[in-house]
Amino acid sequence: MLLENRVAIVTGAGRGVGRALALDFAREGAKVVVNDPGVTLQGGESDERPADEVVREIRERGGEAVASYDSVASFSAAERIVGTAVESFGKLDIVVNNAGIIRDRTLLKMSEEDFDAVVAVHLKGTFNVCRHAAPIMRDRGYGRIVNMTSAAGLKGNFGQANYSAAKAAIVGLTMTLALELARYGITVNAFAPRATTRMTGAIPANHDPVKSRGEETAPEHNAPFVTFLASEAAAGISGQIFGKGASAPERYGFVIFGYPREAAEMVRKTPWTAREVAEHFASSLGPHLQVRASSS
Repeated sequence: MLLENRVAIVTGAGRGVGRALALDFAREGAKVVVNDPGVTLQGGESDERPADEVVREIRERGGEAVASYDSVASFSAAERIVGTAVESFGKLDIVVNNAGIIRDRTLLKMSEEDFDAVVAVHLKGTFNVCRHAAPIMRDRGYGRIVNMTSAAGLKGNFGQANYSAAKAAIVGLTMTLALELARYGITVNAFAPRATTRMTGAIPANHDPVKSRGEETAPEHNAPFVTFLASEAAAGISGQIFGKGASAPERYGFVIFGYPREAAEMVRKTPWTAREVAEHFASSLGPHLQVRASSS
């Protein structure tokens, strides 16, 4: 088993992709902290405790797991999540930052609270858990961190300025942590899942490329690659962005995204004026403009 004797935290693990990851980790031998506060899709309070159900499933299959109900958006609560792993299983080897909420609105309708709430869970939550987990991993000389990004963060998506901004920032955070933590034997990668979940269910079909193609992707199809990244088999793989590829009959796959890089340059030996930039732009940088799909 790829994760035998490893201890993992999966945030947002009560449903969807997080649940699939927790179950696959346990199947591969990991002891799992199933973190999920059981909030609504928009982050509101509820009486649900989906983490308990996932823990029950893992235990019924012979695995070991405990539930955590703390919110990653709180720095002190994130410390308790990490503490749950150490107190329950004696160590921490793997962290997957998967927790998320959405509050989809166009910019002209989005409130400050809508923006802050989504960023707090996705971006700050990822920082919070990493900040408390990294010292433990450093002291043991081993760690695997996988941060969930999204195609929305890499390409943008209509009505998701808050979510897209947070997911894009997670990529930058991932790259920096990969640089900083490499010396301690800790790898840090990003993964963009592709799945039909309650989160994607709230996105209108005309603004969701998966729905618009009639594509159905089970959350479980994302798990094998993330489990691989969480294992010793992925040693030396760090600072990368991976994702789930498009699904089709008898076609299942994963992708790696390239880093943003210069596509062309407009250069000369003397400084430019704005007018000169305007005169030369179309013939130099203009042909390399990225073609964006219409959002109408």
